[in-house]
Amino acid sequence: MEVNRDMAERLEGAARQAALDELMEWTALADRDAIARTFKFKTFNEAFGFMTRAALKAERMNHHPEWFNVYNRVEVTLTTHDCGGLSELDVRLAKFMDKAAGD
Repeated sequence: MEVNRDMAERLEGAARQAALDELMEWTALADRDAIARTFKFKTFNEAFGFMTRAALKAERMNHHPEWFNVYNRVEVTLTTHDCGGLSELDVRLAKFMDKAAGD
């Protein structure tokens, strides 16, 4: 396992802003301490492949996304429930998803 969830701390202040600045395609949600992004692929197969890669990474991290898939679109929300908001775990998983999507 890559990450110990017991060590997750909520990002605040300058650390939170720096993390958000690195995640250009992600949006901070107004109604909760989370980030979201919609990924669009050419086909369902590409979307499902992305979800599979992300799921394997999430399982290794023991940090699972909230997501929704319809055909070629995958909507993702990341937050760390254990600390009540955005953490470094979310940032790491978001960066992995960006790479897995080809960004």
